[in-house]
Amino acid sequence: MLTPFTLTHLGGEHCVTGSCHLVQAGGQNFLVDCGMVQGKDRALSMENWPVSPGQIHYVLLTHAHIDHIGRLPELVRKGFRGEILATHPTKALLIPMLRDALSFSDWGEEETSATVRRIEAISWGFEYGEPFALKNGLRFTFSRAGHILGSASVLLESESPRSSILFSGDLGVKNTPILPDPDPAPACDLLVMESTYGNRLHESRSDRVERLGQALVRAFSDGGKVFIPAFALGRVQELLYELNRLRTDDVLKEKFPQLAKLQRIPVMVDTPLGLELTKIASSLSAYWDREAKAQLRRGDHPLNFDRLYAVTNSKDHRRLLESKGPMVILAGSGMCTGGRILDHLKEGIEDPRNDIVFVGYQAHGTPGRYIQEYAGKPGGYVELDGERRSIRAKIHVLGGYSAHADQKELVEWVESMPEKPKAIKLVHGEAGAREVLGDVLRSRGYEVV
Repeated sequence: MLTPFTLTHLGGEHCVTGSCHLVQAGGQNFLVDCGMVQGKDRALSMENWPVSPGQIHYVLLTHAHIDHIGRLPELVRKGFRGEILATHPTKALLIPMLRDALSFSDWGEEETSATVRRIEAISWGFEYGEPFALKNGLRFTFSRAGHILGSASVLLESESPRSSILFSGDLGVKNTPILPDPDPAPACDLLVMESTYGNRLHESRSDRVERLGQALVRAFSDGGKVFIPAFALGRVQELLYELNRLRTDDVLKEKFPQLAKLQRIPVMVDTPLGLELTKIASSLSAYWDREAKAQLRRGDHPLNFDRLYAVTNSKDHRRLLESKGPMVILAGSGMCTGGRILDHLKEGIEDPRNDIVFVGYQAHGTPGRYIQEYAGKPGGYVELDGERRSIRAKIHVLGGYSAHADQKELVEWVESMPEKPKAIKLVHGEAGAREVLGDVLRSRGYEVV
């Protein structure tokens, strides 16, 4: 296929984290995302990239999750002097996410502050659906991806020769709380597409809310705590929305009369970053879906309700560790690799009255993945901060809460294109997911390379 674009995958080609793709065209070098690896994935050293950070002109961001933005500080440290292009919501979320990530690194406060200020100064926000011209006959357009607030697919186009490459970014699930559905995919020559759940189907939104309700009913009957490891960006806000629904939706209240007590049970948000991002998300209501906007107009704020408490400092966090249930605790990190959730799990995972509800992807090698794999097995345990803990709490895995589209939705998104792309390259997925999705797409007449 004759194309002015040269594509090199620098991360996330064969795994779910560390997304980073180099596009070269028109004498310019673009990165699409610059993400941090997590779990057992390994990052390619920037010294081994085909171009140096100082030779990169633009970074196009699909969204503000750390596995898509986390290496931006390193990129700047090693000489990047270009510009960072993102949607307006992603630009608003970018700095808090990076500052939090750097707080767990060996960077000093002075270097962290200087680097974050530099990133903020070279970052620009754009609206969805508005093509923006760059040099040498190139342009880019963001379209809604429905993954988290601000998430986007990125279309890069060349005028001469006429060609295009589309990066799906992380595609979201239809009918996700707060978020508009993904836009139909625009036409392109080469599609670089995520495949996280290319071999799985999710529960429906109604099913997952009901399963959350069932988990809460069981937990409250035991008088224990419900721990929900949650990503600060996206998942915390989605869970607040759904917990509010369980408290106020007449149909759900009739289905789960036991949840009447949810009106009296505290919901504790024990993630400082999650609280900050929830405040930012509230300020971005212009980018919410129609349902959430209508709820807000009725005076029922989707992200705030009675008996919702913010745990803002370490003193309150320690007090919460010693508190008795029943209560719901949302804490990060979402894969249990760090953050306050580790303290809660060390205190509560060996108590059979407690429940742990997983509502997000758990990468290989993370404590969250180990808990899922070894729960219920004789002698099942997990290492938390170097300390072994037996898994006696009840474990729930609610797949329907994934922010990633399942196989059916991925295929439907490809088929929403006005014409078939010349080729599809699957990335951002484990081998089994990529293989299964590739076979499904080939069976429908697509060229998967």
